[in-house]
Parts: sequence; structure tokens; C-alpha cells
Amino acid sequence: MTAYIRRLGDSNWIAFALFLAGSAVGSTSAFASPYSDINAAAAAGPISVEQLRGNISVLEGSGGNIGVLSGRDGLLMVDAGIAVSRHMIVDALHKIRPGAPRYVINTHWHWDHTDGNGWLRKAGAVIIADKQAVRRLTQTIRVVEWEHTFTPIAKSALPNRIITGDRTMHFDGETIQIRHYAPGHTDGDISVYFTKADVLQTGDTFWNGVYPFIDYVTGGSIDGAISAANANIAMASDHTQVIPGHGPSGGRAELVEFRDMLVAIRSRVAALKAQGKSLAEIVAAKPTADYDAKWGGSVISGALFTALVYRGV
Repeated sequence: MTAYIRRLGDSNWIAFALFLAGSAVGSTSAFASPYSDINAAAAAGPISVEQLRGNISVLEGSGGNIGVLSGRDGLLMVDAGIAVSRHMIVDALHKIRPGAPRYVINTHWHWDHTDGNGWLRKAGAVIIADKQAVRRLTQTIRVVEWEHTFTPIAKSALPNRIITGDRTMHFDGETIQIRHYAPGHTDGDISVYFTKADVLQTGDTFWNGVYPFIDYVTGGSIDGAISAANANIAMASDHTQVIPGHGPSGGRAELVEFRDMLVAIRSRVAALKAQGKSLAEIVAAKPTADYDAKWGGSVISGALFTALVYRGV
């Protein structure tokens, strides 16, 4: 334990809290970093392609989901995946439509959505992102829950069209609305809505069927995540197809189910914390137990999600 504390440093209190919580439930494995596992999965593939409507497809398998609008104007991507998947992404895009992507919209700064920016810019794409997301990409950021320190990316890989407010684009007959969220998952998240097709891409403000990550280091919080979930519900009709940051495509019903899960677990953790219980005690109480079978099957376990919620209540 002493070596663990020394390695983390005093400022990374949450990692030590997670260690203690893991000890309370008999294992630290629940808190292992997802970072290397996600990269390994992206390198191994495969990249699956799901056709939605209105010439919009979803590529899944390179970190976060990648939305693709294709047509006579070329290709427009929403998020860039992880660079180790480059050749598989290129092959998948070529099957949709030959040619290099013209635009890439980053929903936020996390590497599993932006790591492909470098090769896409070299291929000639314009990379669009919120100014806060771009600022985060230029910083050194330690995210202890991932056990990884992100360092500034090369200038040549940064988004080269920075937006500060909501925007509307027109591409291949589609009207594309780019809208900003208040800080929730991070402090630089945006959604992308294809109005003609009625397809909404949410980035990591919605994880379909799995617990989400909340990035407190760069402005996220459980309350902000709930607000973003409510914003997504407000943007969607019963007809809207929704591309989440992670998980399969869904609809408004899945957005509501996700929001309700966030609210319920927040309420449970807050009640236990109000009783004076420590993080280790709250994790041991398993406030997510009846949700874990559905939501705990990915990189964020019920124990880790409990710790993330605890941090914000």
C-alpha cells in the first residue's frame, strides 16, 4: 500500500480512495484502468458497420462509436476513433463510399473519439471541435481512473475549425445541427443532429446499456451527466435514432432508461454518503447491484461507477 500511495502522489486522492474501496470488497481488479484494454480491443478489431437511415452509418469497434454521413459530397464523420484502428476504419469507410473524409466533428476531447484526428487531417479532412475540447487536447491531464496521463497532441493533429457556439452545417442534402451541452461528461461536449434523417449522435453523454465514465478532471459531474441526459431526451422524438458514445444505436426509450439509471444510483449513493459512510463502505453496500447485470458488462464496473457518483454528491 505504501508503494501505491507513493506512486500516485497526494493530489490523486481518488485513485487511493478507489484502492481502499476495492480492498473493502475484496479485490482491486474492479478498478483496473480501461485505457490499455480499450486500445488493445481497437487494435484487434473488427470494425462493424451498421446502416441507419438517410445515408448514415455507425462504425463500432475503435473506442467510441463513429457516425458517417455519405453521399455525392463525400464523407462526413462524427468522431475519429483510435489511431491503431486506422486501416480497419479506412476499409470500412471505403465500403460505404470511396474517398477520403472531408469533415470530422469531435464530440469531445477523449482519445477514443479523437486519436484518429492526426491521420484524418493528413488525409485532408477539416476537424471540427468545441474550443474547450481543443484546449484539453493541448494540456497534460492525469485521469487516475484510467491510470493514464494524456499529454498535448501535435499541432498538426489538433482540430482546425474551432467552434464556440451552436452551428448549422449543410452537407450532402442534410442539415446538421451542432449543439453544445453544459458541462456534464466533460466541459466540451457537443451533439450532432442530422435533421432530415432524424438521427442524433450524443457522444459520451449517452452510453447505451453500459455505465458511463464521468470525467471530473475536465469538468464532468454526475449532476451534469443527468442534465445532459435530460437534454438528449428533449432533443429526441419517438422516431429519432440515437448513436451513443458507446453501445448499440438506440432511441428515445433508451435515453430515458439511461437517465433513470443515473438518477436512481445518484440518489442511493447520496443517501449513503449523507449517513456519513465512506467510499469504501458505500462500494461495499453495492448500491448498483440490481443494475449491474444490464449496465456493468463493459469497462466501467458497478463499483467504479459508484466511486464516480460518490465524487460528485
